[in-house]
Amino acid sequence: MLKKFIIFYMLLFPVVLFSQINNKKGLRSAGNTTSENRMQMSDSNTNSKRGVKKEKDTIATVDMYKIITLDRDTTYVDTSLTVQNDYKVNYLRKDNFGLLQFPNIGQTYNILDYGLVDHNPFPEFGFKAKHAAYMEVNDINYYNVPTPYTDLFYRSVLSQGQMLDAFITLNTSENLNFAVAYKGLRSIGKYVNSISSNGNFRFITSYNTKDKRYNLKLHVTAQDISNQENGGIIDSDLFESGDALYTDRERLEVYFEDASSLLKGNRYFVDHTFRLSKSSPNSFLLHHQFNYENKSFTYTQPTASERFGPWYTSNINNKTRYNRMYNMVGAAYTNDNIGTLEFYVEDYTYNYYYNRVILGDNFVPNLLNDRVDTYGARYTYQKGKLKGSVLFSNSITDQSLANIQASARYRFNDENELSFRYQNMNKLPDLNYRLYQSSYVEYNWYNELKNEKINNFEFEAKTKWITASMQYTVLKDKLYFERLDVAYDPDDVEPLIVKPAQFDGTINYFSVKASKDIKFGKFGLDNTLLYQSVSQSDAILNVPDFTTRNTLYFSDYLFKKALFIQTGVTFQYFTKYYMNGYNPLLGEFYVQDEKKIGDFPLMDFFINAKVKQFRVFLKAEHFNSSFSGYNYYSAPTYPYKDFVIRFGVIWDFFS
Repeated sequence: MLKKFIIFYMLLFPVVLFSQINNKKGLRSAGNTTSENRMQMSDSNTNSKRGVKKEKDTIATVDMYKIITLDRDTTYVDTSLTVQNDYKVNYLRKDNFGLLQFPNIGQTYNILDYGLVDHNPFPEFGFKAKHAAYMEVNDINYYNVPTPYTDLFYRSVLSQGQMLDAFITLNTSENLNFAVAYKGLRSIGKYVNSISSNGNFRFITSYNTKDKRYNLKLHVTAQDISNQENGGIIDSDLFESGDALYTDRERLEVYFEDASSLLKGNRYFVDHTFRLSKSSPNSFLLHHQFNYENKSFTYTQPTASERFGPWYTSNINNKTRYNRMYNMVGAAYTNDNIGTLEFYVEDYTYNYYYNRVILGDNFVPNLLNDRVDTYGARYTYQKGKLKGSVLFSNSITDQSLANIQASARYRFNDENELSFRYQNMNKLPDLNYRLYQSSYVEYNWYNELKNEKINNFEFEAKTKWITASMQYTVLKDKLYFERLDVAYDPDDVEPLIVKPAQFDGTINYFSVKASKDIKFGKFGLDNTLLYQSVSQSDAILNVPDFTTRNTLYFSDYLFKKALFIQTGVTFQYFTKYYMNGYNPLLGEFYVQDEKKIGDFPLMDFFINAKVKQFRVFLKAEHFNSSFSGYNYYSAPTYPYKDFVIRFGVIWDFFS
C-alpha cells in the first residue's frame, strides 16, 4: 500500500502544479446538477464574479464539469447538500440502500435487495463477497472539465484509522483529460481480529480529436482488499444479553484470531473508436475494446481450526490466481437520424489456477483455462428525449453462451422519465464454483456444471410525484453455496462446511420499490420502500419481504445564507428472513436455514453543514443500539455495528 501512495503522489504533484498554473487563467466554477445546489452556490458565484475581469476571464458554468460513463451518459459535478447525497457519504460512495454493512468498515455487505445483483455471461473469478468495494469497468467514470477539479473525501472509521478518497482531474486541452484517484482505508474495528486495510488506485484518461473522428477512453486500476477474518462470535447469547462486561466487544470470543484474506487485482482497459469519414458524422466506425485483468485471492491462517473440518497441513495458505484478456472488435454505421448499428466479435481468454494438484478419492486439477469467442450485434438510438439499445450475442466456440439485452429510456423533462430493461442470458458458471483447492480437506472440488439461465424484466418511472420501479426475474439452474450437515466435531466446535450446489428448479423473483421525498416548509420526509417476493420449491434465493428507509430532516440557511445546514433522523428496517451466512475461507455468502435475522430498527442522527464547496457530515450511527435490544446481525455470527459517532468531510476545488 505504501508503494501505491508514493506512486499516487508522484502523479498528483505535477497535476496540482499544472492546476495552479491553469488557475491564473481566471476560470471559475460552482459546479452542480440541482436547483437546490444552485441556490446554495449563488453567493459564492457572486463573490467570484466581483473579482473577475470581464474582458479576459470566463465563468465556467455547471454543465462544463462533465462526468461521462462508458456508455456515454453524461452527468455533472454535484456539490449540493441533500439527503440523497448524505446517503452516499460512506465507504462505497454510493447509496447503499439494500446493503447491510458488516461490523467493521471495509468488510463486505450482505445483500438485502436482490435487484442489486448484476450478471455477466462470461465466466468470472468468483469470491463475490470480497468484491463489494472492488471497482469494476462500469464503476469507472471519465471526465471533461474547463478547470482542474479536485474532490477530497475524508471520513472517520470505527476505531484507530481513517478513510480518504482523493481525486483530481484536469483537461490539458479541450480534447484531452487526465484523472488520478486513490481511496485508502484502515480501520481496526471493535472485535478481535477484524482489521480492514484497503486501497483502490485509479488512473483515467479520455481523448478525442477536434473533428471527433477518434475517441479514446482508458483507465488503469490497482486494488487490494485486505481483511482480518475472525469468523464471527462464538457465543451469540453473550452478545444479545447486553451485559456491560461484553459491550466491550473485544471480550467476546471469536472463531479465528489469526486468519486473514486478501483480494488483489490490476486492470488495463482501453475503449476507442475511429470514424472513417473526415467530415460527415454519418459514416462507418471502427470500434475496439481491450481489457486485461489479473486477480488473486489469498486466505491465510497459521493455525488450522476445526471450524472448517480436517486439514492436510495446519498452516493454511490458500491462494487462487486468475487472469483474463478480453478483446472486442466491431464495425458500425452511425447516422444522426436512424442511430448506430454495430456488428462485432469478442475474444475472451482466461486462466484460473493453483500451484498444485490434489490426488485422493477425488482428483482435483490445478488449472482451468479456456477461450470463449462470440459474435454479436448492437443497435443504439439516441435523439432528443429518447434513448434505446438492443444487443444480441452468441458463442462461436463450443460453449453455450448467449446474451440478449434491450433497454429504452424516454425523458419527458428534468422531472419525469420512463425506462425499461430486458435481459435474457445463458451464463457460464463462475470459476470458483467449478474448481477450488484448500489445505482444508472438505474445501477441494472439481465440478462440471450447467449454465445459469436468467430472464429479467425491469421498469422504472421517475416523476415529480414519486419514483417507482418493478423487477421480475426468472432463474433456472441457479448456482449457490450451501452449508452441509456434517458429523465432524472433535472439539465441540460447530463445523462450517460449505460447498457449491446447483438448483435444478425454477426461481421466480418479483420486487417493487418506491421512493418519495416529501417537503413541507423547512422540513422533509424522504421515504424508500422495497417489497420482494420469491416463488421456489426450495429456499435458495432468500430476501426480506419488506425493507424500508425513512428520513425526517430539517434544512435552513444561517449567517446571511453563508451556511446551509441539514439535520435529522434516518430509520431503517427489514423483516426477518433466513439471511445468507458468510464464509471467509471462500470469500462468499452461503444459503442457510438455521437462523432468521431481521426485525430490528437501525436509527442514525445526523447534522450536516455546507459552506460554498465545503461539506461536513456528523452522524451518530445506530444510536438506538443500547435500548432497542442486542439482536442485530449482518449475518449469522456477525453482529451489526454498535453505536458510533463518525465525522466526514467533502471538499471540492474548481481551480
